[in-house]
Amino acid sequence: MNSVTVRVPAKVNLQLAVGPLRDDGYHDLVNVFHAVSLFDEVTAAAETGMSVRVEGESADQVPEDDDNLAIRAAVALARHAGRPYGVSLAIRKAIPVAGGMAGGSADAAAALVACNELWGLGLPLDDLMEIAADLGSDVPFALLGGTAVGTGRGERLAPLEVGGTFHWVFALADGGLSTAKVYAECDRIRAADGLAVPEPRAAEPLLAALRAGDAEALGAELANDLQPAALRLRPSLAATLEAGRKHGALGALVSGSGPTCAFLAASAGHAEEVAAALRGAGVAREVLTAHGPVPGPAVV
Repeated sequence: MNSVTVRVPAKVNLQLAVGPLRDDGYHDLVNVFHAVSLFDEVTAAAETGMSVRVEGESADQVPEDDDNLAIRAAVALARHAGRPYGVSLAIRKAIPVAGGMAGGSADAAAALVACNELWGLGLPLDDLMEIAADLGSDVPFALLGGTAVGTGRGERLAPLEVGGTFHWVFALADGGLSTAKVYAECDRIRAADGLAVPEPRAAEPLLAALRAGDAEALGAELANDLQPAALRLRPSLAATLEAGRKHGALGALVSGSGPTCAFLAASAGHAEEVAAALRGAGVAREVLTAHGPVPGPAVV
């Protein structure tokens, strides 16, 4: 086998509950992940060394050196296998870069799946998940797909029952937002407010809405503790969120650390209507529609 191509989805956070800042600089999280039908493709080809090239959506913002998370995934997998494997990775981006939809984590997950296949390792998902957890908090879910609740730093996952398909609109902003800066701003806001931060927990009404496939109920429960920080760092996102609500979205929130804004619609047709209204309002660089949940990485 000379090359393997893997398609991998983006995610949206339906709930992101952020606990108090820990002594190690991290936060305990409850993160309800939901994989949606926006996809990157990663092709792994046999090579003597390790290299990566990136094309597509905002490719110029993605590193093509050892800082690339997909290359780090390939290196970690080769180390786990105990062999000096090499690979050339070609990433075709469609997931927004630094947009709060885990595009980098998705590419790392795809690289793990593609290299496992290319190198004939035959490692089970549990082994890949263990490697993924060391790469980043979002990488394990990017391997899993579907819908799941993550705890700890988000890497401990429990799949969730979902009773139907949900339809989404995503408003992409110019430029990205640094996840580290958004978390730091969240901590700063909380310290300034002087309020005790509770331990995070999954919202049962949100989980019930997922089980029932009830889009209206789910829209009312969407929540993101990082949203105030993202809005402080990028005030223009408030107008984007308001435009979506004004034009009939069932729910609206900043996805993850932002700056992508996510809007829940009642149906595929309703999603197209909301998307058209957002385009007309001029509050986003680009507007996309998608549905979820979708499976995790797949060889194509």
